[in-house]
Amino acid sequence: MKQGFDQDFLFGGAICSSQAEGAYKEGGKGLDTQDLRYFDPAWTKDERKLIPNRRLNHPKLEAALQTDDTSHYPFRHGIDFYHRWESDLDLFQEMGLRIFRTSVCWARIYPHGDDEKPNEEGLKYYHDLFAGCQKRGIKVFVTMLHYNIPWHLVEKYGGWRSRETVKFYEKYARTLFARLGDTVDYWLPFNEFNAGKFNPYNGVCILDDDADNTQDTIFQCLHHQFIANALAVKACHEMLPGKMIGGMIARFTSYPATCKPEDVMQSITDEQYSNWFYLDVMARGKYPSYMERFFDHSGVTIKMEPGDKELIAENTVDFVSFSYYFSQVSTTQNGWEKTEGNLIMSNKNPYLKSSEWGWQMDPIGLRVTLNQVYDRYQLPVFVAENGLGAIDHVEADGSIHDSYRIEYLREHIKQMKEAVKDGVELLGYTMWGFIDVVSCGSMEMSKRYGVIYVDQDDAGNGTLERSRKDSFYWYQKCIASNGEDLA
Repeated sequence: MKQGFDQDFLFGGAICSSQAEGAYKEGGKGLDTQDLRYFDPAWTKDERKLIPNRRLNHPKLEAALQTDDTSHYPFRHGIDFYHRWESDLDLFQEMGLRIFRTSVCWARIYPHGDDEKPNEEGLKYYHDLFAGCQKRGIKVFVTMLHYNIPWHLVEKYGGWRSRETVKFYEKYARTLFARLGDTVDYWLPFNEFNAGKFNPYNGVCILDDDADNTQDTIFQCLHHQFIANALAVKACHEMLPGKMIGGMIARFTSYPATCKPEDVMQSITDEQYSNWFYLDVMARGKYPSYMERFFDHSGVTIKMEPGDKELIAENTVDFVSFSYYFSQVSTTQNGWEKTEGNLIMSNKNPYLKSSEWGWQMDPIGLRVTLNQVYDRYQLPVFVAENGLGAIDHVEADGSIHDSYRIEYLREHIKQMKEAVKDGVELLGYTMWGFIDVVSCGSMEMSKRYGVIYVDQDDAGNGTLERSRKDSFYWYQKCIASNGEDLA
C-alpha cells in the first residue's frame, strides 16, 4: 500500500488565457467570446450575485461589439500575463511548481477561427511561454479550449450549433500538436465539459435570450463538442505518440440529503446527468443508456452523422480530470435551502462551512470524488482545479496573511493523500488561480484564489505588481516536501 504521493507527483497551479493574459487586441489576436462579457465594478455585492447581471444577452452583446472599453470587460485586461509571463514564471520556479496548467486562446492562433493560415505571432507567444516553463523545469498542461472561441465562428456559423465549428476546431488542434507538441506534456481538449449544460454561453456559446436556448440545442452543441474531442484525441495519438490527452468536467459531488430512498435515487440521477454522462462518453466511448430516459423526458433528439459513434468509441481519453470546489446534497423535498457553487446553485449541506461566496467547503468530498472517478474508469486521475476564492487584505508592510487559504489547501491535500492510500492512481494537482486572476464566474478581481497577489482592483486599476502571500511560502514548503510537511 502506498503511504503517500509518488516522488514525481505533479504539484502545480492552473490559470486560463482569458482570465490572465489581457492584450486582447495585441499580437494578431481576434475577438473571442470572453472579451464580450460585461461587468460593472460599481455593482453592489447583492447585484454581483444576480446571475442575469453576469450572463450575456443580445443588447449587452451589441454594446460590447461597439466599444474598446476594458474596465467593464475585465477579460480584456486580465492580469497582463501576456507581457509579464517571464517574471511570473520566475516566481513559479521560486515556488517550486512542478507543472503549470494554462490554456491556449484559439483566437490568438486563428483570429477568426476559419482563417486559412495560423497567426505566427500567437504561435510564437505560446511556444516561448511553454519553452520558458521547460527551461525552469516546469511541466506544461495545456487546455486547448477554456470557454473562449473566436467570436467570428459564433457570428457566421452559430458556434457549436454547427458541424463547421468541429472542422475548424480539428484544424486548430492539429496546428497546436504540430507547432507546440514538443513543449507540452499533457493535453486537455475542453475545460469543464459539462459547462454547456449549466452555463450555456461559456460552454457552448448560446446567449441567454437566444430563441433556441433549449435543452435540444444545448445537447446538440455538446454532441458536436464530443466529436471535436474525439478528433483531438485521434490527432494527438497520431501526431504525438506517447503524450497523454484527457477529459475534464466540473465535478458536482452529491450526497443524498437523507437516507430516504427517494433522496438516494435523486442523488444517483443527479450524478448521472450532471457528471458521469460527460466522462462516460469521453472515457468509455459511448452514450450511456441512462441518458435515453433523460433525453426522452426532455424532448432532446441528438442528430448524429454516420461514423460518429465509431469515432467516439475508437478515441477515448488517456486520463480523466475535474475541477472540485464544493459538494452538495440531492433531495426530492421542496424548499431545501440553496447556496452558490461553481456554475450552479446547489442544495446546502447543513454539516459544511461555506466560503464568502457561499461555496461549501468539503475536503473529504475530494477523497470521495477521487475514489468514485478512479473506480468507475480505472484511468489515471488529475485534479485539474481546486482552490478557495476569498477577499485578501494587504497589511501596511505589504504582507498578506491568508491562513484561511492555507487551511483550505492543507485539508484538501490531506484528503488527496488518503485517496492515494486508497489506491487511486493520481497524477497531479493543479490548484486553481495560484496567481490571482479575474474570476470567471463573478468577473471580480476581488475574489482571489492565488498564493501570489496581483495589485489590481475590480475596475482594472492598480500597479499589477506581484507579491507573495503567506500561502505562497506554505505551498512552496508543501511541494518541496512532496506533500509531507503541511504544518
